[in-house]
Amino acid sequence: MSSINLDDLLINKSATVKDSLKQLDKVASKILFVIDENTKLIGSLTDGDVRRWILKNGSLQEAIENVCNKNTIFSSQSEKESDLLQRMAQHNIIYSPIVNEKKQIIDIYVRKTTTGSIIIKKKKKLNIPVVIMAGGKGTRMAPFTAVLPKPLVPIDDKTILEHIINGFYLYGIKNYYFTINYRGEMIRAYFDGIKKSYKITYLKEPEFYGTAGSLTLLPENINNTFIVSNCDIIVKADYANVLKFHKETNAVLTIISSIQHQTIPYGVIEYRNGGIVNKILEKPEYSFCINTGVYILQKECLAFIKHNQVFHMTNLIEELIKAGKTVVTYPVNENEYIDIGQWEEYRNTIDRLNAKAVYEN
Repeated sequence: MSSINLDDLLINKSATVKDSLKQLDKVASKILFVIDENTKLIGSLTDGDVRRWILKNGSLQEAIENVCNKNTIFSSQSEKESDLLQRMAQHNIIYSPIVNEKKQIIDIYVRKTTTGSIIIKKKKKLNIPVVIMAGGKGTRMAPFTAVLPKPLVPIDDKTILEHIINGFYLYGIKNYYFTINYRGEMIRAYFDGIKKSYKITYLKEPEFYGTAGSLTLLPENINNTFIVSNCDIIVKADYANVLKFHKETNAVLTIISSIQHQTIPYGVIEYRNGGIVNKILEKPEYSFCINTGVYILQKECLAFIKHNQVFHMTNLIEELIKAGKTVVTYPVNENEYIDIGQWEEYRNTIDRLNAKAVYEN
């Protein structure tokens, strides 16, 4: 049987959901095994378990013992490898802890993968178009964007836009709409000049309409459901699961969000009336669910967008909520969201995009 380093995949039952998110970001397996002080197996924890907890408005400070899946598939030291493989295949799992007679984890068996690689299951094909808002001036990346439109900024041997399209293309998506404005002809010339196996329809803004205003340029026969993405971010979500969640919640708009952790680099003073200090929190860390700039929309949302004026996605969301429509969020982990639109993140993006991947059939 194959083994891997246990330390990275084990987490104590008293750790918080926030702690687990940080550890999940670091491991390629995207699964942790929850143990007690004696390394006895309590359960398993995945991104999906955490997401379901957050969507139930669960606290990030909750102990993972109350969040994890306690029906984890495990095996004994004496079990034959062939029997274990058969059980793992039946339950469609890749990692299985090996336990002793006290149910203490002594090893982990890995099926059909290699240690240290990111595991990406074969993508479900999606018949859905993607709208990429590529008309902005890209002021956050000046002075580069004084010459080149932000969507054409290179990362390795591809433009930002090509990296975004490649993420969606894994799901068989071949129909793309580009809303263009600033240096839009350069974007059109570049993509018309490269070999590609997908279709692009260009929607030219006569003025800057904002992040939602340009959607009024979409054709009337656009699909009832479509994806909208900013042109400077990459979200490594499972879009088949996002779409499933969108449909199950009967949402008209789903915001893909990302859980981010921010540390205040100072001592934060808590005080009451009269300036009486209660306590000082030294460099406290706070967690937020932020908007990534990728959305799933129903066609009916277009009727809420004001024409021929600046209208942002935040305006659209406010109008939908005001009208009693269902708007939901689908949170992903911190490392599954990459914001390329500022120089510090741009410099960090190349290594993150070059992460080795194993595709499972």
